[in-house]
Amino acid sequence: MVQENVQRRLAAIVAADVVGYSRLMEADEAGTLAVLKMRRKEVLQPLVSRHQGRIFKIAGDSALIEFVSAVEAVACAFELQNAMTAANIGLPKDRQITLRIGINLGDVMVEGSDLYGDGVNIAARIEALADPGSVFVSRTVFNHVRGKMNFGFDDLGEQQLKNIGEPVRIFRLRPDGESAEPFVVFPDKPSIAVLPFQNLSGDPEQEFFADGLTEDIIAALSRISGLWVVARTSTSMYKGKPADVKQVGRELGVRYVMEGSVRRSGERVRVTAQLVDATTGHHVWAERYDRALADLFEIQDDITRSVASTTETQVYLAERGAPALSPSPQFRARDLVDRALRRMHDQTPEAFAEVSELVEEALRLDSSIPRAHLLRAFLFIQRMYFGITPYSDENVARGLELARTALRLAPGDELAHLVMSEAYGVARQLEDAVAECERGLEINPNNSDLLGNLGAYLAGLGKSQEAIDACSLALRLNPRSPGNFWRHINIAIAHFTAANYAAALQESKNVARSRAHPLSSGIIWAASAAAVGQVDEARRAVQHCLAQRPDLRIEHALTVYLRLERDDDRARLTSFLRAAGLPE
Repeated sequence: MVQENVQRRLAAIVAADVVGYSRLMEADEAGTLAVLKMRRKEVLQPLVSRHQGRIFKIAGDSALIEFVSAVEAVACAFELQNAMTAANIGLPKDRQITLRIGINLGDVMVEGSDLYGDGVNIAARIEALADPGSVFVSRTVFNHVRGKMNFGFDDLGEQQLKNIGEPVRIFRLRPDGESAEPFVVFPDKPSIAVLPFQNLSGDPEQEFFADGLTEDIIAALSRISGLWVVARTSTSMYKGKPADVKQVGRELGVRYVMEGSVRRSGERVRVTAQLVDATTGHHVWAERYDRALADLFEIQDDITRSVASTTETQVYLAERGAPALSPSPQFRARDLVDRALRRMHDQTPEAFAEVSELVEEALRLDSSIPRAHLLRAFLFIQRMYFGITPYSDENVARGLELARTALRLAPGDELAHLVMSEAYGVARQLEDAVAECERGLEINPNNSDLLGNLGAYLAGLGKSQEAIDACSLALRLNPRSPGNFWRHINIAIAHFTAANYAAALQESKNVARSRAHPLSSGIIWAASAAAVGQVDEARRAVQHCLAQRPDLRIEHALTVYLRLERDDDRARLTSFLRAAGLPE
C-alpha cells in the first residue's frame, strides 16, 4: 500500500470557548447567537488579523486559531480577553460573554484549510482547564515567550490531559508582569485554613469568645470527611497580623482561607465569616450572624454549626471550576469524583448523565476510591426516585447492594451513611433509614443533607414535629444549600401527615411551582388542595404532575414518591389524590 504524504508544520494554536454557552442559549437563543456573531466580527476577527493569525475552525461557541508566532498568539489572546471584558460592560452578569483560552505550540497536520493532530488537541484540552476569563498556555509556549513579553506566568504544574499520553506542564498568564508564583501542591480533597477570628470590640473579655469560636469552627470542619483542614497550631501564627490570603494559601498549601471577626455592641454580638479562594482572592461566600448576648456558649455552638454546614456546601460548589493539579491517575480520579459530587447537587437528568460519566471514568482510573462507589450507588437510587430508572424490586435490591458496598468501603464517611439511608428509604425501610442518618450525624452533626433526610423519614413515620424540627435546623444551618427545596418538601409532607393541610398546601405549592422536579412536591400540592376543598387548585396540581410524567398514577405516588409508613396516612393520600383527579 502506498502511504499518502501528510503535510506538517509547526504552529501556535489558540483554542477559545464561551463559558456557560448552554445556559446562555437556553435563556435567549436568538440573542446569544446575535451577540456571538457581532463579537466575532467586531472583536475576534480584527484582532486575529492584526496579529497575523488565521481562524481555521468555528463551531458554535468555540474557535480554533493558527499563528506562526507564539508571541503573537499570546498577545492576541490577552487583547481578546480585555476586549471581551470591555464589551461586557453594562450587560447583566448572566448575559455576559466570557471566554476560556488555551494555547499550545506544536506540530500539526494540514488538510486543506483545516489543521489536526496533538498540536491542536492539546490546545483544546488546555482551554478546558482554563479559568473563565483567563489564558492558559503549555510549556512550549511559555518557553518561547518568556523574556519577550511584559507578562508573568503562574506555574500550575503538570496536568494529565484527556486522551493525551504524557502530562503537560501548564502556565496561567498574569498580565501584571510580576515573576511567576511557585506551584502549590494541594491535598487530594478540598483544603481550608481557618485564620484566628478578630476581636473588633475593643473589649479584651471578648478575646476568649473569638479564640473559642475559631477553635470550634476548625474542629467542626475537621469532622467533614470531604475536607482537609489545617490544624489550629499552624494558623495561630497569623493572629493579630494582617494576612494576604494568597500568601496564606501558598504557605499552608490550601485552596481556601476563612477569615472572620467578632464585635460586641451592648447586649448583642455580631460575628462575620467569609470564605476566600486563595488561588484567586475571590470570595466564595460571606455571612453575618447577629445574636442576642444571652448565652455566649450557646451562640458559639449555633454559629459554629451554621458556618461548618454552609462551608461544606459552598466549597463543593466553588470547586466546580477548579482544575486538577496533579498528573497521576489517582489524583485525576479523585478530581473527577469531586466534580461529580458537586454536579450531583443539581439533581436533573442532565446532571445525572454527567455524573455517571465522571464516576465511571474515575473508577476506570482508580477503582479503589470509596466516594466513587458511593456516588455510583447514590446516582442509581436517585435515578430510580426521579423515574429515570424503573422502580422495581430488582432495582431496589440493586440500590441496597451498591449502598452497602460504598458503606463497607467508607464506614467513617458521613456521606456513605447518607447514601445508605437513601437506599433504605427507597426500600421503604424507614426505621433503618433513620438509624443510618443518626449514624452519619454522629460523624458530622452539621451535615444539612443528613438532617434533611432524617426529616423525610421521620415525616414518613408520622413523627411530624420531629421531622419539621430536623428540616428547619437543616435550613438554618445551611441557608445557601442548593438542596434546600427538599427540606421544604419534607416539611410539607410532615404537615400533611399531621393533617395540617393548609400549611402543607402552602409549602408544597411554592416548591412545585419553582422546579420541574421532584414530583413529590406536586403530589402533596394536589392532595393538600383537595383536602381543603380547593378542587380547581388540586386539578392544576395534577396537571402539573402529569406534564412531567404522563403515566403517573396514584400507585406511583404511594410506592415511589412518598414514603408513608402509616396506613391512615396512605389512605388519606389515596383519597385526596383520587378527589384531585389523579388516575388510579
